[in-house]
Amino acid sequence: MHWHGQRLPNGMDGVGGLTQPHIPPGKTFVYEFQLRRSGTFMYHPHSDEMVQMAMGMMGFFVVHPRDPAFRRVDRDFVFMLNAFDIEPGSYVPRVAEMTEFNMWCWNSRVFPGIDPFVVAKNDKVRIRFGNLTMTNHPIHMHGYEFKVSCTDGGWVDPAAAWDEVSIDVAVGQMRAFDFVADEPGDWAIHCHKSHHTMNAMGHSVKNYIGVNKKDLAKRIAKIAPGYMPMGSNGMGEMGSMEMPLPDNTLPMMTGFAQFGPVEMGGMFSVVKVREGLAKNDYKDPGWFKHPEGTVAFEYKGAKLGEASRDQGPDSGIQATEWRVKDPRKPSLGPDGKPRPAAKNPHSNH
Repeated sequence: MHWHGQRLPNGMDGVGGLTQPHIPPGKTFVYEFQLRRSGTFMYHPHSDEMVQMAMGMMGFFVVHPRDPAFRRVDRDFVFMLNAFDIEPGSYVPRVAEMTEFNMWCWNSRVFPGIDPFVVAKNDKVRIRFGNLTMTNHPIHMHGYEFKVSCTDGGWVDPAAAWDEVSIDVAVGQMRAFDFVADEPGDWAIHCHKSHHTMNAMGHSVKNYIGVNKKDLAKRIAKIAPGYMPMGSNGMGEMGSMEMPLPDNTLPMMTGFAQFGPVEMGGMFSVVKVREGLAKNDYKDPGWFKHPEGTVAFEYKGAKLGEASRDQGPDSGIQATEWRVKDPRKPSLGPDGKPRPAAKNPHSNH
């Protein structure tokens, strides 16, 4: 077992064949080393990695500072990014996969099965995450800017910490960010790769946007009762559908909140900031009660016309005649004759 990022004696580094014998089934090996630095680390096998890590053998390894006042926070969350390729109905992930994963997970769970991050107002919060998938993940949190406080290389000096609203974590990396939770609400946190916020997403799905499938659906329903046409209006409609599924798979997007289907899956959760929570209260507080007048609403007034553009003398806008040049035709000069071709200064001709 390799202790990713921690300083330790070479013989405890856990690389089968290189620094120790491989651990056969049924045997137990002991690792003993001093924790020489605090921070955010991971552990994973260095033996038959493709199989063992594809099956989920990995974990986090957080070392807290000896001084409890050092970089102290009120709430400290941690999650591991991992992914599986699981065909619907199959109970074993494909282990020889490199790109076409369909279950994008935090701690081997997908939304809506991922717990919310429950935070008391004005708490100082740290969120740590490590990436042992096969691609990078830009983690984005709504509602706040945060400071990147720690990487697998160590703590970031507060004077050098930088502000972000999204932080990319590459394969094998760890990141942590801190923020003060001074704005109550239900704030989304997710990977910003859009296909990573969907479950069981096939990579060969056809694009039927704008296709009228009503007549086709009637004919198919005669031989396949219960057939439902999908995709004509995009994927969002699937968020509110509940259809029979094969064993061991999930809807592409699911989960409901107070205003309807969330239309998300995969690497997505909610940071729930609330007033009046006790120090160690992590129970789900339910949905945020928005103050009156603070929720977006449907406009039902007069029909909006096109915006007018002021072309008056004081508008600062000058009428311009636009001409389009065909790159296949020579450029014409003021006299209407073709301009000479520009000479290449590096040419000998």
